[in-house]
Amino acid sequence: MNSALEKIGSTLREKIKDCGQGHLLRFIGELDPASLLSYLDQLNAVDWENLDALIRLNLIKKKDAPIRRDISPAPYYPYPPVDDKLKALYKTAEKEGVSLIKSGKLALLTVAGGQGTRLGFDGPKGTFRISPIRGKTFFQYFSEKIIRAREKYQTNLQWLIMTSSANSKATSEYFSMNKFFGLPRDSVHFFTQGMMPAISFDGRLIMESKNSLALSPNGHGGALSALKDSGLLNKISKEGVEILSYFQIDNLIAPPLDPLFIGLHRIENSDVSSRMLSKTGPCEKLGNFCVSEGKLNIIEYSDMPPELAEKTDEAGNLSFIAGSPAIHIFNVEFIRSLTAPDSGLKLPWHRAEKKVPYVDDDGKVIHPEKPNAIKLETFIFDCLPFARKTIIIEALREEQFSPTKNPEGIDSAQTCRAMLVERDAKWLENAGIKVPRKPDGGADCLIELSPLKYLDAEDVLLRKSQIKIPGRGKENYYE
Repeated sequence: MNSALEKIGSTLREKIKDCGQGHLLRFIGELDPASLLSYLDQLNAVDWENLDALIRLNLIKKKDAPIRRDISPAPYYPYPPVDDKLKALYKTAEKEGVSLIKSGKLALLTVAGGQGTRLGFDGPKGTFRISPIRGKTFFQYFSEKIIRAREKYQTNLQWLIMTSSANSKATSEYFSMNKFFGLPRDSVHFFTQGMMPAISFDGRLIMESKNSLALSPNGHGGALSALKDSGLLNKISKEGVEILSYFQIDNLIAPPLDPLFIGLHRIENSDVSSRMLSKTGPCEKLGNFCVSEGKLNIIEYSDMPPELAEKTDEAGNLSFIAGSPAIHIFNVEFIRSLTAPDSGLKLPWHRAEKKVPYVDDDGKVIHPEKPNAIKLETFIFDCLPFARKTIIIEALREEQFSPTKNPEGIDSAQTCRAMLVERDAKWLENAGIKVPRKPDGGADCLIELSPLKYLDAEDVLLRKSQIKIPGRGKENYYE
């Protein structure tokens, strides 16, 4: 026991005991050297200086701070443009975006820390097979999009992928096994989000075993600090990257780079820019873009007061119509300022009460029947109020949003595949290629356009003379 305590170190032991967390040391005398080293890494990662305040704050407030009542709907740029002035602005913005991409000032940031558990899949969510004909995984599909983007814009596009401790190794091995799907290996960078210990209702950090804290990912807001801690933020900054295009791995049709969006962000001198969708109803599971005290915020659908969510204008349209599909653009310098040690800018923690297994004083694992702890995470959109300037531009749902959360039903692999087929069918039709249709209007065949050739509708138009016409019925159409 004494030798184990010595390995923990006197300074760390004092911090643990000063925070009233002495119970974390009760089993260390039983640990083998490898387990002790792993546990020591976890203990050293805890922010002991701020732990006491963090616990008191999040145990005293039984839920997140109440929603302010001085909020109003956030303004946004409509799409498609509604008048000649906007058409001219968007045309200029698109040219600016192309210029920024070609000059190497853009990199891509993807959060991919999730597992495929809800999809009934054992592995990183990015390795789930999703495309309707070839069964390409999320990672393969986006890799091929990026290969085409690098070719189209003649640029050395860098891809930053945030993993979690649960899937970091499996993700990097998956890319290696598949030879990075043809991407240059030095253009793909993995970094791991931070973890946060669960806290019991009596203020103690929970141990899930004798040699481990009960840890969970610290939320997609952790991407910003993890970027800095990994050294990637400094790396891309030194290489001239000024803008990050952010999207989530399970949104298959999200454009990894969007010249209009990128260019408008730069023209408007924005720190953070966001895409929005017109919500399908007051309770759609999207964050709500709002303004409070002159600052842009996103209020989660579960936190939005019903009287605001259901509020309508004189025409009967939802007042809070702007929903977030989690597609953003960040200035690198803004992230640097937000994550600087002396900035004083901290994303708020969001708490959730959970049932967390733990070891009792005898080392026995207990599975509680009701919530016994809080888990804390940060949300990336909580950085919006810290930005000097923000803008929002509307997105077409059928072009940019196909979330895959469930195996079937709403926001599922099933609906994602259907949306991809319909999007590709419309790209073909917009290029003058006839697509067979069913009586209900749906495509009468499975369609999948390869991202290696078709990054966007413009690519289909450019190659229309080489594209064969899809057949009717059960024939699979892969182009």
